[in-house]
Amino acid sequence: MSVPFIDIKRFEPGFLNSWNEKVKTMSENAQFIGGAEAEKLEATLASWAETKYAIGCANGTDAIQLALRAVGVNRGDKVLLPDSTFWATFEAVVNVGADPYTVDTNPVDLQMDFETFKEAALKVKPKAAIVVHLYGWGTKDIGALRKFCKDESISLIEDGAQCFGVKWKGHSLYKDALISTTSFYPAKVLGAAGDGGAVFTNEEELSILTRRLANHGRTSHYEHGIVGWNSRMDSLQAAFLNLSLEHLKDRIDSRIKSQAVYYKELPSLGIQPIKPPADYTENGYCNVTLVNPEDRPKIEAVLKTKGIGFGNIYPGAMSDQPGAKPHLIERFGSDFNARRISKSVLNFPLFAYMKDSELEEVFAAIKEYNQTK
Repeated sequence: MSVPFIDIKRFEPGFLNSWNEKVKTMSENAQFIGGAEAEKLEATLASWAETKYAIGCANGTDAIQLALRAVGVNRGDKVLLPDSTFWATFEAVVNVGADPYTVDTNPVDLQMDFETFKEAALKVKPKAAIVVHLYGWGTKDIGALRKFCKDESISLIEDGAQCFGVKWKGHSLYKDALISTTSFYPAKVLGAAGDGGAVFTNEEELSILTRRLANHGRTSHYEHGIVGWNSRMDSLQAAFLNLSLEHLKDRIDSRIKSQAVYYKELPSLGIQPIKPPADYTENGYCNVTLVNPEDRPKIEAVLKTKGIGFGNIYPGAMSDQPGAKPHLIERFGSDFNARRISKSVLNFPLFAYMKDSELEEVFAAIKEYNQTK
């Protein structure tokens, strides 16, 4: 039996019928931009995030760019960001005209290293910084990081593309952020039927500015107080997300249940999974393990023969990307953890409503690999 790395087609009974009826009704009434679905979505998102404001936008990359612009990052400003992240984080900094500096990774929680960050910040004195909450949790030092940035007048943007539904100390991870973002790319824990994103904040001024930036800088329909761009979320995506939010708790619970099986079984198979730091309740976004770089291709070869999907999130450091070379100003951290981890990380299948039999197939493949060693 083959097992996909992720399956985004496992809808709840009746979900597709509700979605098809919604599309029919909205199409008949030409409800495509804004309106009730978008307003409902933003209210529900803010409730989940425990923030005063949620602003929908076209995609997760735009969300980061909107946040950067909202906190005042302009051409030539300095921005610190993790060396372990998806490319969108890096290119968002470049696309607003700022200068990126990368910070190495903590080898324990696999997030941006706080001590290296402090060293970089005191040297560079950046206008802003981005912390990325990877793998469905975040850095063990999030509280200290937020305080440090506030004390040093660094606008901290939290890229939460992978952490919707994550809790820190019993509350949404977005709750106490200055400004944070998420992505609704279909493969996310809360995925749309296409692209989508959102920005969260408790600051009214930041919310107003973000909304204006996402809608051509409008201060009224034909008055443009600033230069923005078109990053509106369409109503059909909002409607799909509204339907999905009705089932999100069950989807997250299902992911966490499968993740718990991995935590229990993988160590006995010689593979050590990475777990969230203390105080985090993860959302089951993905399974994360670190294996010997020499063993990884051999394990992957067995998985391929069995039709079992896998991932390498992420297979390279930002500072090593060819596209980064013309823009990267400086890389902080002498241990090159981001590079080392990228050669070791191996992600096994994890998605909502994964079957016990599928988990058993994964474990059987690992056992077969162990027999060949």
